[in-house]
Amino acid sequence: MSLPINVVTGFLGSGKTTLLKRLLADEELGDTALLINEFGEVGIDNLLVEEVAPGTVLLPSGCVCCSVRGDLKQALLDLHGKRSRGEVPAFRRVLLETTGLADPAPILATLQRDPQMRGRFHLGLLVTVVDAQHAELQERLHPEWLGQVTAADRLLLSKTDLVAAEVVDPLRCRLLALNPSASLALTADIVSGDELLLGEGLKGRDPDAEVARWQLFAPLGSSRHGSAEVCCLEFDGALDWIAFGVWLSMLLRCHGERILRVKGILDVIDSPQPIVIHGVQHCLHAPVHLNAWPGGVRRSRLVFIVRELDTLTLRRSFNAFLARLGRAA
Repeated sequence: MSLPINVVTGFLGSGKTTLLKRLLADEELGDTALLINEFGEVGIDNLLVEEVAPGTVLLPSGCVCCSVRGDLKQALLDLHGKRSRGEVPAFRRVLLETTGLADPAPILATLQRDPQMRGRFHLGLLVTVVDAQHAELQERLHPEWLGQVTAADRLLLSKTDLVAAEVVDPLRCRLLALNPSASLALTADIVSGDELLLGEGLKGRDPDAEVARWQLFAPLGSSRHGSAEVCCLEFDGALDWIAFGVWLSMLLRCHGERILRVKGILDVIDSPQPIVIHGVQHCLHAPVHLNAWPGGVRRSRLVFIVRELDTLTLRRSFNAFLARLGRAA
């Protein structure tokens, strides 16, 4: 059985560990394995009660906890092996806490593309904790912050009690402008681990409602949000799925590090249902078929969140792709 891996990320000092310590005390999460970078770094030592296997401890709630001191892939394979041999409790999900400077894209690529991961693990939710007190500064100075925010399925806003009330609403708007598809909540309002862990990205939510939501937020044309720019491309008429895949793959190969996020709903030849695609930098998730067109409007729409990439380059590339197919934007 393939086990979901939910990723919790966020910039240094955002409050990831504080949130996890509170939630992992809940016995309802006793079937969770927690992967962290170093026990000492995250200050979770006081929760450890016993070693159940080399490098692995059991928290009071029953959660398995171990550290990633080297390669993520090897840490996951080792943990899965211990589970198979009965050396640790048979956890049902993995929760990975990244370092504050982590770029989510390589992590997602490891989980999706490595043949040894397939059949053992699959990607669940990616949750990003955002520090309300320092978000503006971090967005301006640290590109990792932007990558973490735009990659998220869920955004959690921390330290709202340390800032003025008039700071919170503009920050909410900025975060949703940067990542229109993400849900957003305050860490103070998260009272159970289920609220953080349940669901598996787009597959775990209502896809129709999810697409309708990001379509409402996604701006037409292009708009800037700090160092990021959002570009929306639309097209009437069915697309050739294989040709589109070749174009998008080449685009990501050339500009993947500057394309922070891509989401789209596509009208594809020979498919009565709309197809949703989404990806982070070079990494594309498996497409999802919707039951019907949101709002009854049959139209392809792509939303790109880019950094240091001229959106005119995107438009020219897309128009050239359509021209090769004898179409016009």
